[in-house]
Amino acid sequence: MRKIVKTHLPNESAPIEWAAMGGDYLYTAHIPINEDGSIETGDIATQTKLTMDNLKRTVEAAGGTMDDVTQVLVYLPNKEDFQGMNEVYRTYFNKPFPNRATVVAGLMVQGARIEIVAHAHIKG
Repeated sequence: MRKIVKTHLPNESAPIEWAAMGGDYLYTAHIPINEDGSIETGDIATQTKLTMDNLKRTVEAAGGTMDDVTQVLVYLPNKEDFQGMNEVYRTYFNKPFPNRATVVAGLMVQGARIEIVAHAHIKG
């Protein structure tokens, strides 16, 4: 059964939730969105920091920590942003790092330079 995690992020009219629990597993996806619903249009470091801050706050809202994150999928529209993303990303996790894949793909949100999908195992 799916249990929605209440986050600090706005929930627009799109048929999505920012985060859901399935048992002890958190499923969440994040973009560089501000609390007012606007998209951050800064450089990759700025967008990655906001996206990772949103992820961290969501994991905490679900009762976990970033050490509970087991897998991350990173989507970037520009492969040139990989190094800048990676420099910020690494500051959010302790070793051993979560399993991760990074994919170069078009993103649906105009102006977004990053989207992250994450899974975490949070024992309730």
